[in-house]
Amino acid sequence: MVTHTEAQVHELQQSALEHLWVYMREPSDMAEKGEPQIFTGGKGVHVTDALGNQYIDAMSGLWLKNVGYGRTEIADAAYEQMLKLTYMPAGTTTEPAIKLAEKIASITPGDLSRSFFTSGGSESVETAMKLARAYFKRVGEPGRYKFISRRGSYHGATFGTLALGGTPLFPKTDYEPLLGGVFHGPQPNPYRCEYGGQTPEECAERCVNAIEDIIMFQGPDSVAAVIAEPVASPYGAVVPGDNYWPMLREVCDRHGCLLIADEVITGFGRTGKMFACEHWGVTPDIMTVAKGITSGYIPMGAAITRKPISDAFIGSQRAAFRHVITFGGHPVAAAASLRNIQIMEDEGLVENSARMGTYLLDSLNELKEKHSIVGDARGLGLFCAVELVKDRDTKEKFPPEAELSERINQSLYSSGILLRGGDIINIAPPLCATPGEIDEIVSAIDRAITTAARELGAE
Repeated sequence: MVTHTEAQVHELQQSALEHLWVYMREPSDMAEKGEPQIFTGGKGVHVTDALGNQYIDAMSGLWLKNVGYGRTEIADAAYEQMLKLTYMPAGTTTEPAIKLAEKIASITPGDLSRSFFTSGGSESVETAMKLARAYFKRVGEPGRYKFISRRGSYHGATFGTLALGGTPLFPKTDYEPLLGGVFHGPQPNPYRCEYGGQTPEECAERCVNAIEDIIMFQGPDSVAAVIAEPVASPYGAVVPGDNYWPMLREVCDRHGCLLIADEVITGFGRTGKMFACEHWGVTPDIMTVAKGITSGYIPMGAAITRKPISDAFIGSQRAAFRHVITFGGHPVAAAASLRNIQIMEDEGLVENSARMGTYLLDSLNELKEKHSIVGDARGLGLFCAVELVKDRDTKEKFPPEAELSERINQSLYSSGILLRGGDIINIAPPLCATPGEIDEIVSAIDRAITTAARELGAE
């Protein structure tokens, strides 16, 4: 394990503060706190910083270290491919990319069968948007160009994908005006149902009806696609009622628009199934993936289409999908993806996600019984969250001046747990997590909530 002296770490930090954009951080704030923290190694669910301090990464980086840290088998697969071929002539492909596309076709639901490879999640969703519009041009419905997404969702950081999402965590005001023709429906959050649904199923039905209302208002023949995360991330592992996805599929079929499932986070075992749509027996027309496809060992993503969609781009050069991602389907990334998926299958990590996810959610529900400021505990597989509230009866949130996020994060950090705290605490450890490691995470959350509640006079 690589460790550094304090002087070496300070020198690196100063360089970072001067030259590096650290995601979601502001330099003067980091400087005041003696950051950014620099990590140098990892194994399983644990990561080690440059000074040798060890933590549990209970967020899997950004929901992506599915097989955990330190899997040298993936590095070996990438290195072996690097020794053979690291790129390909234009208009050609490679053996790893072909085998990966074949493997994905064999594990995705229904007739999802053709992959357009990208470098990551935003590119995958952007590709899906372009595929949807181009598809309707091919089948003689050029007026279908609009997209319907949902408030409280995140679909990426490119200009097109940013227009789809809608959450205060990623404000869009700096970049407006954004892509036109994008409309937002409700998030089917049973805990805070926009339409007053009293059960998950009632909330789901009302939210799907709202999506259909948008389609009807805009004109069905103008809508290209509805896009949604099977389990939404920004507001903390929002799991819809079981009728939501089947009803959404029916609405899209009824009005002739495509259904795009954004599985960038939920794909590759995160929810206890290889893909989250499998929980509801639904096959989307296009599925987007990234993150867990390589467990973050190297950038990779894909937009995967059903056969009727991909067939529209076959038959002549004029029908071809004219879209290029320079590093999409990179042979080294494809080789890493194949080895990553093999590890997941050989070690039963999807099944472990289901088992440990149930254990985690049960433990979080125990916290709900113990602490009055825990308003809700929810999740699916190893994609869970707890939502903290000032008043459980009214679901009133703590005001910003309570500095809940700072209190929770500092307590978790002191316990050696890396999580995003605040009103919502997302918990998504690697799929290799053990019961003991789940216990460590939950115990740290318990202590953080206890401390915050005491300091705020809430318990």
